Amino acid sequence: MDLKESHVNREFIHQWLIFLVILVIPFYGKSGNNPDGQSKGNKESSAPTKPNVLIVVADQLVPMLTGPYGNSIVRTPHMDQLAKEGVTFLSAYSPNPLCAPARASMLTGKYSSNIGVYDNAALLAADEPTVCHSLYNLGYETALSGKVHFVGPDQFHGFSKRMIQSHYPTDFQWVKSRENKVPKQHALNYVGSDIHTGTKNSNYEFDESAHREAIQFLKSEERITNPFFLMVSYNFPHEPFYPPQKYWDMYAKIDPEIPDFPEGWEERLSIMDKWLNRHHGADKIDVTDKESLKTLYRAYYALITYVDDKLGELMETLKSEGMDENTVVIFTSDHGDMLGNRGMVQKRGFYEWSARVPLLLKLPGNIGAHQKVKTPVSLIDIVPTIFNYCSVPKDLRFGVDGQDLLPLIEEEDPSRYVISESHSEGVYTTCFMVRRGKYKYNYFHDFGTQLFDLESDKGEWNSLSGKPEFLAVETEMRNLIFKNFDPGEIEQDLRESIRNRMLIQPVLEKQRINWRYLPKN
Repeated sequence: MDLKESHVNREFIHQWLIFLVILVIPFYGKSGNNPDGQSKGNKESSAPTKPNVLIVVADQLVPMLTGPYGNSIVRTPHMDQLAKEGVTFLSAYSPNPLCAPARASMLTGKYSSNIGVYDNAALLAADEPTVCHSLYNLGYETALSGKVHFVGPDQFHGFSKRMIQSHYPTDFQWVKSRENKVPKQHALNYVGSDIHTGTKNSNYEFDESAHREAIQFLKSEERITNPFFLMVSYNFPHEPFYPPQKYWDMYAKIDPEIPDFPEGWEERLSIMDKWLNRHHGADKIDVTDKESLKTLYRAYYALITYVDDKLGELMETLKSEGMDENTVVIFTSDHGDMLGNRGMVQKRGFYEWSARVPLLLKLPGNIGAHQKVKTPVSLIDIVPTIFNYCSVPKDLRFGVDGQDLLPLIEEEDPSRYVISESHSEGVYTTCFMVRRGKYKYNYFHDFGTQLFDLESDKGEWNSLSGKPEFLAVETEMRNLIFKNFDPGEIEQDLRESIRNRMLIQPVLEKQRINWRYLPKN
């Protein structure tokens, strides 16, 4: 089916379907096949004509460890099915490989520095519109179940319904000094001896609750008359890695694929690598031990399959409730996880394992089914895509930095590029990544650069930066950064933001001001 033709005729087709269903239902409801006179047909007949939107977000999920991205070990049957019915974006990136900035960018369609969300303790301003504001004004119910990581007194940002309480601090207690950074102990979670199984942990309880509330939302009678925008956000597979026993046992006989380390690899670490290793505690703890890595990967595999099962249950609910044919489904993550690669853990960096994200898009009618898009894209592209597919009028839109994904279903765009940022947590300068075509360029303001050919150097071990034959490529990539950003201005704004938040936080604590969201029962 042609994308443009489908997009133009969608409203017309929906109107005719509704007319036909209304005409047929009175007779069908009295048939012997339906003695109670009620059926899924009734729900479908009064269903909203505008497409629903379901966004499923996993936390810290590496795409390369899922079926749609070529992994044959980890069991992801529901992601696989979603990829068969939709579009797989093979080179999707986080605009900022950190939880709060990535999610803020995903909802606003803007780069994190353009909205001042630099780190996990940064406030998303109440006057910054999100896709939720636009869709709510269009008649959608906008609901959130799970993690979102809003900081500040506005804990909704356009969502009309929040089902789960805040999971992380909503004040400025996580703000970190620009220079006097205190090393953390994230790396301890990546040591095999610290990995346990079972369901007695807060992440599991949080995800189960978020999932249960999302299913209930999809089954509620309100879904019959109002289109919805639902974001279901899971905390797994984010560490600590405590998989339920059922999923741990699935990989009892599996020999995980663990990272390789070329000779002299430690000498190839960049200044950003060293900063982040200090921040995460990976400079004090060996995260490269083979047996420990096998335990780590087994646990991570298990948690991916756990999330995959949740995705499957959401998709089955859409189908059972008669909404699967009128719902846009997006599956993604906020960022990845280094998982011991290059001797690193967690995120915040620009290597593929940290900055890449899964991005699967299923459109009504399975437009683009089975298609794999190679063009680099970003999470900030989700908002303009929803704007265009849901026919949001211009007066309900706002300016975005992202681009519509839909044209890429018809034709790849070699000129398109994506930028990722990481300016605050763990690093000491403004840092940017540019991906265009096969090249990735990392820029650490006043501290150095990296250039990788991702086709010939998938492990990103051999930087081409500084080589005369790649000068033109580096210049082009660097110009893309300075075309969009002023690193000096960002540094100045960041420092002022950190200073202000560090000044305010003690007052919040002394005055016992708490912005944490608790749902009303």
